[in-house]
Amino acid sequence: MSDARLIKTEAEYKAAMEEIDALFANLPEPGTPEGDRFEFLSLLISHYEDQHFPIPEADPVDLLRFAITDMGRSQTELAELLGSRPRASEVMNRKRALTLDMIRGISAAWKLPFEALAAPYTVKRAPRSSARRQALT
Repeated sequence: MSDARLIKTEAEYKAAMEEIDALFANLPEPGTPEGDRFEFLSLLISHYEDQHFPIPEADPVDLLRFAITDMGRSQTELAELLGSRPRASEVMNRKRALTLDMIRGISAAWKLPFEALAAPYTVKRAPRSSARRQALT
C-alpha cells in the first residue's frame, strides 16, 4: 500500500470514510487485497476518531443521547433502526433494554462501538399495579 499513512486532516478523514463506505456496500473477503485495504482503513479511521472524536464514558443510553445531540442523529432515525417510535422512546427513557439485535443495528448504522452499546446500564422497571400485587399475595 503506497498510501500507508495516518489520517491527519478532516479532508483525509472524509476521503477515508467515503472509501470505506463503498467497501461496506460489498464487503471484501478477508485476506484479499481489498480485504486488507478495508482492515487498514478501519484501523486508520478508528485511530483518527479516537484522537478527534473521543466518546465520553457513558452508558448505552447516554451514548445514544450523545449521538442524537452531538453527532447529527435523531430519535426518528433511532425509531427506524429499532422498528417503532414507542420502542425508541422506551429505550431512551430507560424503560426497555437494548437487545443484541438492536445493538448490532445501531452500531452498524451509526458506527458506534458495539462494546459501548452493550455495556450494562440501569433500566427502570414499572412498579407492579396494586391489583396485581394483591393477587400475588
